[in-house]
Amino acid sequence: MSLFPRSFITNDQTPFSSLSYLLDGIDEHSRGQNFFRESDIGTFTPKFDVKELGDAYELYGELPGIEQKDVEIEFTDSSTITIKGSIERSYNKVEPSSDKSDSGSQNQMKNTQSKNVEKFWVMERNVGEFSRTFSFPARVDQDSVKAFMKEGVLSVRIPKSKEHESRKIRIS
Repeated sequence: MSLFPRSFITNDQTPFSSLSYLLDGIDEHSRGQNFFRESDIGTFTPKFDVKELGDAYELYGELPGIEQKDVEIEFTDSSTITIKGSIERSYNKVEPSSDKSDSGSQNQMKNTQSKNVEKFWVMERNVGEFSRTFSFPARVDQDSVKAFMKEGVLSVRIPKSKEHESRKIRIS
């Protein structure tokens, strides 16, 4: 797990580049991810912050470009929550603006553009499905969970369950 991603390091032939690659692979493996690039297999892992307060846990996840309807939150047991969803990208072709004075050259430009095959040089945006699971050390109050999404950040507040107080039962 490197401090800086490999794309940040400009010289790939540093003495520690192979060690950094190995540590990244071990980190991905320990989190249950494959050694394949995430964009190759159509999955990605969004980043989340988890904060514990006195009476609740708060999750903040970066989900840029994902619509609220494409995110699901569910409890798998009394103290485990799973957040999953998907995102698809579509690209609209940008056409140059047309000037009436040079319409002949504009038509020629549109014809040559349509004949060219599209080629992405870099594809770094997240596309595909994701699933994150968080387990808490104690039971949580599943009925009082609140979640909302604003500007690509999912916020989930999960109240802790109140401690079960012992109660004496009188035998009659």
